[in-house]
Amino acid sequence: MEILRTPESRFEAIDDYPYEPVWRQWEGMNLAHVDEGEGPPVLLLHGEPTWGYLWRKVMGPLLEAGSRCVVPALPGFGRSDKPADDAWFTMERLTGSIAGLVDELGLADATLVCHDWGGPIGLAVAAVQRPEAFGRLVAMDTGVFNGHQKMGENWQRFLAFIESNPDVMVELPIQGGAATELTPEVLAAYAAPFPDVASKAGVRALPPLIPQSPDAPGAALGQETMERLLADRRPHLLLWADSDPALPLDPVGRLVQLLFPNAEPLTVIESAGHFLQEDQGERIGRLIAEWLRGLGV
Repeated sequence: MEILRTPESRFEAIDDYPYEPVWRQWEGMNLAHVDEGEGPPVLLLHGEPTWGYLWRKVMGPLLEAGSRCVVPALPGFGRSDKPADDAWFTMERLTGSIAGLVDELGLADATLVCHDWGGPIGLAVAAVQRPEAFGRLVAMDTGVFNGHQKMGENWQRFLAFIESNPDVMVELPIQGGAATELTPEVLAAYAAPFPDVASKAGVRALPPLIPQSPDAPGAALGQETMERLLADRRPHLLLWADSDPALPLDPVGRLVQLLFPNAEPLTVIESAGHFLQEDQGERIGRLIAEWLRGLGV
């Protein structure tokens, strides 16, 4: 299978994400993550079609509060190597890449912060595969999918858009999912990992991986994750944008709240879209930092 590497020159013009990548070997690929700060670890997990750059505004308040921010790029995204075959991407491989990072770094009593596809991946790791590594869970505009859920019309349109545009301009769904007008520089940073159609296999592959029937691949893992979360007694925090066009607060956010019976009441992030880290990143970082401080972390 062909493995692609985005040239580093594509990232040189990004001046608001100054963190140097740390590289590790996994399944014959070079995967990148950022590891900044000292103190209790916070694992910030991106989704589709973003990368660690998404968390830059959130990281500031967390680092100032004394947290260690670990920000991986999933295989196929960011600076990480990119399998050129869409069929390579499975839930088993995606969760395996994060479980491998947890093992390699020896993370313990970590806080998971997940968004979008970082939710079904990260929550499966934290609830099923490596629960001993995580002491707290933070989720925002995401979900866990067992094939029984009904995906909304806007999400179905997004899926059709991705499936009919193999060389999709990632700037379009990112701007469409933000409540604020993003600058050309920010949109270019999101496009940087994907210089050509071959490098976008992960972008194309992830949306169809959401199971839409109980017998679809990944549905069983989603069901087990749900069952574990419903019985979970670790501290949970759920944040949701008030203007998410893909996963609306009502009903999706309210339904996802039911998966976290030990959570604080759902915190609505105002004036924010699906990519709420772009719209209200500093506020989100402060909220998480204050929540962790209240827990004595």
